[in-house]
Amino acid sequence: MALRQTARWLSSAATKKPVVAIAGITGAVGQELLELIQERNFPFAELRPLASARSAGKDMEFMGEKFKIQELTENSFEGVDIAFFSAGGGISKQFAPAAAKAGAVVIDNSSAYRMDPDCPLVVPEVNPEAIHNRPKGIIANPNCSTIIMNVAVWPIHQKVGVDRVVVSTYQAASGAGAAAMAELEQQAKDFVENKPLTQDIFGRQYIFNLFSHNSGIDLATGYNEEETKMVKETKKIFNDPNINVTATCIRVPVLRAHCESINLTLKNPMSADEARELLKNSPGISIQDDREKNIHPEPLQASGIDDCFVGRIRQDVSQTGNLGLEMFVAGDQIRKGAALNAIQIAELL
Repeated sequence: MALRQTARWLSSAATKKPVVAIAGITGAVGQELLELIQERNFPFAELRPLASARSAGKDMEFMGEKFKIQELTENSFEGVDIAFFSAGGGISKQFAPAAAKAGAVVIDNSSAYRMDPDCPLVVPEVNPEAIHNRPKGIIANPNCSTIIMNVAVWPIHQKVGVDRVVVSTYQAASGAGAAAMAELEQQAKDFVENKPLTQDIFGRQYIFNLFSHNSGIDLATGYNEEETKMVKETKKIFNDPNINVTATCIRVPVLRAHCESINLTLKNPMSADEARELLKNSPGISIQDDREKNIHPEPLQASGIDDCFVGRIRQDVSQTGNLGLEMFVAGDQIRKGAALNAIQIAELL
């Protein structure tokens, strides 16, 4: 049986505030983490901003105080209680073990440890109890598209069981980082000014276009990495190896907030009205489902919002006996898809 790592500050006085480090402080998710720490009054005794040597030494201001960004090294974590990592898989593989060895609980936003059996993969609305069993001291944050889908599907899976999920994603530039968001904005300017389009990130026109997700494609299966993540991660988070998931992931010219079209095959009947009522009372969800006024989830409205918006809830007419449901979901990729989920995990500690 795996041993549980106990956060050291929990064994001290209940009022002791943790020392918090953020690796990747200058990135989009790192900046969102700072915003959420302030918004949610997340307690900390000390904040340790960490980044590459290129950013080390720069000053940043947060909550009225000035902080100096430090270079991320294996020696950065002495005395740290919680270490957020949002600097990519390679950085997490290199430095997260050192943070855990120093005694910190690592909350990792990359894909490095998601499928590691010794690292829990957590969506707080789904499997909060999993945080306690972390033999390596590392808790993995799921893929952004997985999180947004799981928040909407889990209540239905709990209630009647879900046999199959077919999901198509419409993923914003934010999923590829701040540089991709900046490039989308730059392409809009280039287009208006009739200039050659800047194509440094995706190597193609992004504005007024959409394309298959930019992750690598398995030549044998035809699935790209993003789609495979959604399939495998959902099974682990739901603790259900038998749930069937298939995904098609597409990049769309939206700055932030992903959308997903989700089709479910249920194990037991559920009407659209029952699903709507269930989801309305489920954590992390706001219903936007006005058929008369055609008001449904949109990425623009979901941007900067904690909840995932769920709408277009309807029976799948191709499946008989109320065993099929359709829905459309929008969720902020930087927020719930990354930084907020990480902060919620830390709050559970």
